[in-house]
Amino acid sequence: MARVRVKICGICRPQDAAAAASAGADAIGIVMDRRAGRFVSADGAEKILEAVPPMVMSVALFVDAPADEIKNVLRTVPFSAVQLHGDESPELVAELKPIRVIKALHLTAGDAGPLIKWRNAVRDLRLTNLIGVLVESARPAGPRGGTGIASDFTGLRQMKSAGEFDGLPPMILAGGLTAENVGEAIRLLQPYAVDVSSGVEAAHREKSASRMELFVQTARRAGELQR
Repeated sequence: MARVRVKICGICRPQDAAAAASAGADAIGIVMDRRAGRFVSADGAEKILEAVPPMVMSVALFVDAPADEIKNVLRTVPFSAVQLHGDESPELVAELKPIRVIKALHLTAGDAGPLIKWRNAVRDLRLTNLIGVLVESARPAGPRGGTGIASDFTGLRQMKSAGEFDGLPPMILAGGLTAENVGEAIRLLQPYAVDVSSGVEAAHREKSASRMELFVQTARRAGELQR
């Protein structure tokens, strides 16, 4: 198994971006959806990215935003990629080319329908800009975005063993991850990357440097054990 990458999402402050990079994160995520509790304006995102070292990927998170809005933000703010966390269609991903896209899917273990839809789209629409599928837990009623609820890792492992993720971009595992459960999640699913937000917070909109460091170390150690 290759080294497990770590993305820390929901970054709201420049100092937290710098701390995430110092902890060893491969990517940071900034929420650009105005309805979200961790929303950051374009001006705020620019200030955060100034604190991000050159080799750390920066990802802008949108929820059901039109392509023109996404493109306009990226003309102003130099994000590395975007993450689509709503009900966006494969056609929207195609329209965003050449922007690199991560598509979040809220999966219920055993329901392969969304995976089949996107696997067919990758083939039929040649979604070469779709660089990852972020697997989130099933979405409850309420605001869009990450749930903070742990995914059914065992159920997802069964789906992976059955080949349901074949033909898709690399898996990025999310859904209620913490330093306490990320090791087991990696052992079961061997994802390309893991994504965490609330699991490394000290308070709402504030990350904990020590929790980020522990999360990254635990994820990396678990990945090493799977080699």
